[in-house]
Amino acid sequence: MFSGIVEEMATVVAIKKYQGNVDFTLKCSFTGELQIDQSIAHNGVCLTVVAIEGDAYTVTAMKETLDRSNLGRLRVGDRVNVERSMLMNGRLDGHIVQGHVDETATCVAMADADGSTYFTFRYPLDRAMARRGYFTVDKGSVTVNGVSLTVCEPTDDTFKVAIIPYTREHTNFRDIEVGSVVNLEFDILGKYIARLYDFG
Repeated sequence: MFSGIVEEMATVVAIKKYQGNVDFTLKCSFTGELQIDQSIAHNGVCLTVVAIEGDAYTVTAMKETLDRSNLGRLRVGDRVNVERSMLMNGRLDGHIVQGHVDETATCVAMADADGSTYFTFRYPLDRAMARRGYFTVDKGSVTVNGVSLTVCEPTDDTFKVAIIPYTREHTNFRDIEVGSVVNLEFDILGKYIARLYDFG
């Protein structure tokens, strides 16, 4: 489980494809603290460390993950938001994030917010999925590329988030522009409520 509070950006240093899987090798400041089998969120996707060599570590993404997220678009040199799993004796500064990306969204607009920046994202409208909790609500939580954010002005298929300068500087929001594809994880609480309502 994660909180959506990004620790830092890791840099992709190698990509190896085999069958339907892809191995991503990355470098970050805490590589020396990692262990094999440890879970790390990469742009919000929970992946398992499978190898560590020097100051780099490797994780594997399977086809389902690549199809549902933006990881298949990564190239060597790209920056990825990373977060290690939560310590159970720590504060939940963001919201409950599972690291199970639901789908991708596209940045369709950016606007100045008096020093911060509004990003607008659009995702495919699927009413059946919305009835199962895959939607956003005003002032609710959403995870974008692993970052826990508060929703503004949601519609059926879009929402805005306001990014303060610190978040933009310390996450790969600094690389997002109109047309960029990001990972979304909708709030797990909304999914449970929708499921309970369905059982009615």
